Amino acid sequence: MELYFKKRRWKILLLLAAVIIGAGSLFYTNWLIGQMSIQERKSVELWAEAMKRLVDTEAGGNQDLTFLQTIMENNTTIPIVWTSADGTILGDRNIKYNEKRREIVLQQELAKMTSQKAPIEIVLSKDVSQYLFYRDSNLLLNLRYFPLVQFGVIMLFISVSYFAFSASRNAEQNQVWVGMSKETAHQLGTPISSLMAWIEILKMKNMDENMIEEIQKDVSRLEKITERFSKIGSAPELLTDDLKLVLQSTVSYLENRSSKKVRFKLDLDEKVRYEVPHNAALFSWVIENLCKNAIDAIESDGVINLQLIKKKDQFILDISDNGKGIPKSQFKTIFEPGYTTKKRGWGLGLSLAKRIVENYHQGKIFIKHSEIGKGTTFRIILRNG
Repeated sequence: MELYFKKRRWKILLLLAAVIIGAGSLFYTNWLIGQMSIQERKSVELWAEAMKRLVDTEAGGNQDLTFLQTIMENNTTIPIVWTSADGTILGDRNIKYNEKRREIVLQQELAKMTSQKAPIEIVLSKDVSQYLFYRDSNLLLNLRYFPLVQFGVIMLFISVSYFAFSASRNAEQNQVWVGMSKETAHQLGTPISSLMAWIEILKMKNMDENMIEEIQKDVSRLEKITERFSKIGSAPELLTDDLKLVLQSTVSYLENRSSKKVRFKLDLDEKVRYEVPHNAALFSWVIENLCKNAIDAIESDGVINLQLIKKKDQFILDISDNGKGIPKSQFKTIFEPGYTTKKRGWGLGLSLAKRIVENYHQGKIFIKHSEIGKGTTFRIILRNG
């Protein structure tokens, strides 16, 4: 479990880094937008003042006309509409439209401006006023979306980096597991051959046949384990056969080597043939692994129920126990490599079971139901073809 939580901490740290960078960028950009918005309003106020003085000049006032015109022309970004006191549109600036649609577009712009910014009043005389409406420039509008785009880019970069790192790490792990598995299979070959020879010697010495038979079963089991390890890393051969046979042989083996406090119940129809493509050695490993986990979860007397159902083109296997149960928060993480609640072990059992069912048999394995203190049900779904 420690290995799993180390991986999880790295994920959380990467996410926190992205959030901090994104939040910092958002804060700074919002501050920058605020400053630019203030400057734009000052520019519009200056534009309004220039407009007022220009009117005064046209009425006979003494003003620098060139300077006023320069101020008016320098605004090339902020959309502006000015109206009379009664709301009649008198003019506009920096708004694109087709001349035929001028009135409609300006009315729409005026509605936007009214909802976004307070207008600036231009007092031309005691009885005459005009109102200057404006909204943020396109540059400022685009800048508002910049933090979201930046945050998305950061998240994308972190996600790609994480998945690339995970893929590389998983590839390395797979190579290690494959190498270790094949070496284990190779190393088991010699003692198994020796044990088979000793069994023949015991038979010649007229030893108890029941004892020899049980030893023979354990040697056969070792041969199956060797076969399983040798198949890791290569696509296994799937043969269409009765799945019931695998269940029966695996349960029979486990019954004789488990505590008598744990009872196994096989719930299936003896008359039905559960024909499905599978690799008997690997699928037996999955069943054995789930049953051993169930045995560990049962703290005293318990029952492990294996129910096999044929449903149209699907075969459903439910493995249930009355053990301590699994929290709902761990339903998915329990299949992650390195996750284990045991003091000993690498936490690869359920991860390999998932790989065998989903990658090799194109099926599904998941926790159908679990309740703390009452038990857990794992479900495996295989398709017939």
